[in-house]
Amino acid sequence: MPSSIRRDIGQLLIGSLPGTTITSEIRSLAREFSLGGVILFARNIEAPEQVAEMSIDVQTLASDLPLWVSVDQEGGRVARLKAPFTEWPPMAVLGRSGDEQLAVRFATALATELKAVGITLDYAPVLDIHTNPKNPIIGDRALGENAESVARLGAVIIRTLQQNGVAACGKHFPGHGDTSVDSHLELPLVEHPPDRIRRVECVPFREAIRAEVAFIMTAHVLVPSFDEHRPATLSKTIVQGLLRDELGFPGVILSDDLEMKAIAKTYSVPDAGVRAIAAGCDGILVCSGDVDTQAATLEALVHAVEEQKIPYKRVEDALARLRRAKERFLAAPVASQKMARIRQVLGCDAHQRIVDDMARYL
Repeated sequence: MPSSIRRDIGQLLIGSLPGTTITSEIRSLAREFSLGGVILFARNIEAPEQVAEMSIDVQTLASDLPLWVSVDQEGGRVARLKAPFTEWPPMAVLGRSGDEQLAVRFATALATELKAVGITLDYAPVLDIHTNPKNPIIGDRALGENAESVARLGAVIIRTLQQNGVAACGKHFPGHGDTSVDSHLELPLVEHPPDRIRRVECVPFREAIRAEVAFIMTAHVLVPSFDEHRPATLSKTIVQGLLRDELGFPGVILSDDLEMKAIAKTYSVPDAGVRAIAAGCDGILVCSGDVDTQAATLEALVHAVEEQKIPYKRVEDALARLRRAKERFLAAPVASQKMARIRQVLGCDAHQRIVDDMARYL
């Protein structure tokens, strides 16, 4: 095991900031661990120019590899970037249109605005299929109720985002569409047998893999037909067995936020981090902005490797995938547009026309 293990382990974490600037505590954490990236929330965002400045400042934390600057910018109710950024309709609208060219226009404009402020990874598109009308968390975030149409439009969004320099992340594997509780609050149950999940829920993820999606995010759901005891994020049967081995996904598998109550009611965040990496996740999200929690999680991962609870080969594989993704999307220095140009891009007339075209299907 190399002496650099402490620094290397940091690449497994996409962490979070408590406010609108990079604190001394985050800088201290980055000096000890080479952090993989950060995820932005509303608490981190004041104005486009401030986001652009922070994206540049985030890279001062880098030692070897640049950091991801990431965000949940789906459209509809899950959009961290508000006006003057373009405010997109929910993806159900795009799904109702069935229009691949409209999907291309949307994803091109979305990527343009993200890149303008230095964001390089978007946790989109949602690849869940909205098969349960009582689902409290997916709903109109999904592209539709049909596996094939979700797969088709999801792949278009993935290809377009990535052709425009923003890494895409399909979510939430193996499917959060047919659940009746919110995983932010409770652990949802998916009661389908394996053949149904392979035939329906996995279809958009297979298509995303064909589209060379950079990331796939796991769901905090219990799928007893695959694993009676562990949520998907912590299940080797689902993460390694189904997604990696059976579906053949070669990219980065990322956990959803380990501080969501579906996980955190049962597992501490450090324990969940160890279990997620051991199950086959290559990276983990810790989203509250609490630096002590992030530090404790990284310490737990170091100890798990040292004590051989996680084989070093597992970490090596994860680090190799994470490096490949960064080489693919972050090879050029991360640079946001000149400040004066940012406002010309965000919410511009051309992007508003795309919104108007999508709104016909509301």
